[in-house]
Formats: sequence, structure tokens, C-alpha cells
Amino acid sequence: MGVPEPFVIENAHIVTPGGIRRGASLAVEDGRISAVGGNIPAGRRPRLDASGSWILPGFIDLHSDALEKDLEPRPNTRFPLDIVLHELDKKLAACGVTTIFHSVSFAEGEIGIRCNETAASVVARIAELAPRMSVDTRVHARFEVTDASAVPWLEAFLKERKIHLFSFMDHTPGQGQFREEAAFENYYGRVYGKKTGEIREIIENKFRSRETAAGRFDRLAALCRSMGIPMASHDDDSKEKVLWLRERSVGISEFPVNMEALQAAGDAGLCICLGAPNVLRGSSQAGNLSARQAIERGYGDILCSDYAPMAMLHAVFTLEALGLRPLHEAVNMVSLHPAAAVGISGDKGSLAEGKAADFLLVDRDGGVPRILKTFVSGREVFSTCSR
Repeated sequence: MGVPEPFVIENAHIVTPGGIRRGASLAVEDGRISAVGGNIPAGRRPRLDASGSWILPGFIDLHSDALEKDLEPRPNTRFPLDIVLHELDKKLAACGVTTIFHSVSFAEGEIGIRCNETAASVVARIAELAPRMSVDTRVHARFEVTDASAVPWLEAFLKERKIHLFSFMDHTPGQGQFREEAAFENYYGRVYGKKTGEIREIIENKFRSRETAAGRFDRLAALCRSMGIPMASHDDDSKEKVLWLRERSVGISEFPVNMEALQAAGDAGLCICLGAPNVLRGSSQAGNLSARQAIERGYGDILCSDYAPMAMLHAVFTLEALGLRPLHEAVNMVSLHPAAAVGISGDKGSLAEGKAADFLLVDRDGGVPRILKTFVSGREVFSTCSR
């Protein structure tokens, strides 16, 4: 595809990192934002009257399990990967996600779709198909630290630069997300259809392998540092763990499970990533820390879709409606802050001259915010209207 034609959007409320520019215009040339201001002469460029709608920067989603959910919507019921990637690409554009980090989990022996061979095939295929996607498509590799067999796969993909964000997770019962074995057994039985014997085998394998997990962590963290690949940790549960992570250059704390870990992550300078569904629903599905409570106490830098891309837009406006964040600060949590956390804020994450023209046109009338159009690099990739 060639470079899209230049155009100007007029009469919009534009959300910038520092506030709202009302009745303003935005100009696009060569797929980039060329001007943001009050009155921009259109010249011969096509003009789009926003009629008082809102322009938001496109959402940058660092953690999305939607690909796994669409690949295997029910236990042992799978759809073809290429079809899922293309259909999910359309869904993401409709939800305002212009840069996606698909979460691909390496956790042999736990969930079929997370086995290393399947996960590796997903990473490889995303690398091949990414240029054909409507949204900027990247990989967030999630490594279950008790899985020694995943290390060679991950080292190869890191060296090939097919991984753009790397996270460490540990679902061993007794810490993290599953403080009790019963919670682990219930989740894997209810969500993934595992039988009691299978769950017990997973737990026993985890306990055996956990003794050597720190060595694998350090090995892969060192490679990430050498490659300049940002790192995250999943379900942090203590100050000690957070400080241990900081010493290893982990920069993002995903879903801290309690107030101790949340505060420690904030104090240590880690970017704190919370779930947009948690904000929208008002609670954690696992009974862990409430994202609203975290934000109310001044913590939380990033919102991700976790498992529901539709939640990104509505979580932003929920934060504003509850008085927890002004709109522009809530928007920063799904745009500028995630971009900065993974080192792409020079090109993405805000509506500023010279940056990629990734943005949304949003209608707030009628009670429920509605995305009217989504643009990626100045190209319209989703539309619900004729504006």
C-alpha cells in the first residue's frame, strides 16, 4: 500500500498529554501528524468535519490474551491461526487499538495452547503476517519461569528480534496470583477444563522446577538487556520480589496483586500496568487488588486490555466519570505511558507533530462512548459512520 492522501480533521476536541484542545484541527501528511491547532488551512487537502467529536491517540495495548481466547474459545476447540489473526486485527481496530502486543505464553505442560511448539508457531506466524495487518502488530512473550524447556525457543526468538516485550510469570500456587492451591485448582479446572489429576501433576512439576527458576530468569533477563528489549513481571506480590526485579532491570510491574507490591513498584520506579477490565468492572476477576483502588491512591501508569480489547475505551471514560483521573491523564494510560514503557514514545502515543498518525474519532453523545473511526499511520482502518 502506498502513502495515504493528506487530510485535515476540523471542529474536534483533541486530547493531548497535557489537556484538551476544544474546537481544534488535526492535519495528516505522509501518514504522520503535520499540525495540531485551532485553525489549520486545508488548502486542497480533503477536510473532515468532526462535528464536536473527540480525537484520542490510538491505544497501545501491551498485554492482551485475546489471541489465545480466540484461538481456543473453549477447551480443546481451536480455530486456524491465520483466520484468527486477521479477524482479531479487525476487532482491535474497532476497539481503538492501533498498536497491539499479542501475549504469547510459553508454559509447557499447563494449557495446550501455551505449549512451546504452539507458542513458537504463533510467534513465527505473527512475524510473517505483521506487515499485512491493519494495526501495528507485535509480540509480548510471556515466560513461565518453571518451564525449563522454553528457554531455547525464547533465546532464538529474542535474537531474531521477533519478541518486542518480554515478561516473567510464575503461577506456582502459594504466591502471586494463586495464594492458595484451591484457587489454582478452581481456575484451571473451571476455565481450562483440567481434571484433578492433571492439575495435581502441573502443581508438582512446578514445585520441582521452581528451585532452578532464578537461573533461567537471570539468563533470559541478561539477553533482553543486551538486546534492548523491555521486560515486565506478572502478578507481583511482595516488596522483596519487586526490589529483586528492579535489580534485574525489569521496568514494568503487571497486575500487582496487593497493596504492598503496588506501593513497592511505585516507589521503585517501575511502570505499573493495571487491567482495563478491572477498572471497568470495579474489581479483579481473581479477587486480587482493585485497579480503581490503586488509582485512587495515586498508583497506576498503564492500562491494558488483559483479556477484553473493548474495555480500553470504556475504562478511560470510567476513570473520568468516577473522578479518579482527568480525561487526558486517563488517555495517557492507554497511549503515551505504554509507549514510553516500551521505548516507542518518540513515534507513537500522543497527538503531536511528527508522530505517526495513529488516532481515533470518538462520539461521546448517547451515554456510551463510540469509536467512529480508527486511523493507523494516517490510513482509515475502521469506520462506523460517514463523517
